[in-house]
Amino acid sequence: MLAKRIIPCLDIRDGRTVKGTNFVNLRDAGDPVELGRLYSQQGADELVFLDITATHEGRKTFTELVERIAAEISIPFTVGGGIHEIHDVERLLRAGADKVSVNSAAIRNPQLIDDIAKNFGSQVCVTAIDGKLTPAGWRCFLNGGRIETELDMFEWAKEASDRGAGEILFTSMDHDGVKQGFANDALARMYDLVPIPVIASGGAGTKEHFLDAFTSGKADAALAASVFHFGEIGIPDLKSYLDSKGIPVRL
Repeated sequence: MLAKRIIPCLDIRDGRTVKGTNFVNLRDAGDPVELGRLYSQQGADELVFLDITATHEGRKTFTELVERIAAEISIPFTVGGGIHEIHDVERLLRAGADKVSVNSAAIRNPQLIDDIAKNFGSQVCVTAIDGKLTPAGWRCFLNGGRIETELDMFEWAKEASDRGAGEILFTSMDHDGVKQGFANDALARMYDLVPIPVIASGGAGTKEHFLDAFTSGKADAALAASVFHFGEIGIPDLKSYLDSKGIPVRL
């Protein structure tokens, strides 16, 4: 069995790491370069950088900040936010990203996934999905959770996979920052639906929540932010715990 991955996430606004609850009430969480260096040293398997207001504000991701973080880490680095075209992908890969995460732009222009996979390989394309359970079922949201669509989350995950995405990063908006556990039922359903890795995001509060995401949720990786940023869970401790429970992790 492939090792399960632990992925800290840097949500960036105005050059600083921030964290909120249900995508709102953001508070400062520190310098992203320092945090990236720390997580790389602690044994994180990957690092994700999301410029969370780039699409909403209609601008490009901070290339210079991506370069500074990339220079300090020795683990795979995924960057997202404000990516609309192949030139954006090229710019970020040159800056040190290993993968790019696309969300709103891919929903508006699904061909973007095909283009990234064709030009750079599926392994470069992470399709991020901000989902929420509505009366009509799980729906996709755009612009950092600000705009609801009529797009079924599971249908979109399958289409993204069919178009060449290498991974799905699924964030449950209802679980984000609440620290009550991941959306494991939806995760397991998505895992069964797509043939590519699924990254769980939204809801980590305890080490047990990560265990549940890997067992009940069948996730290939688990992403978290505030529990790492504010020192509530240490990555080495988390990996030791998961190893003791029989979850394959890189120690």
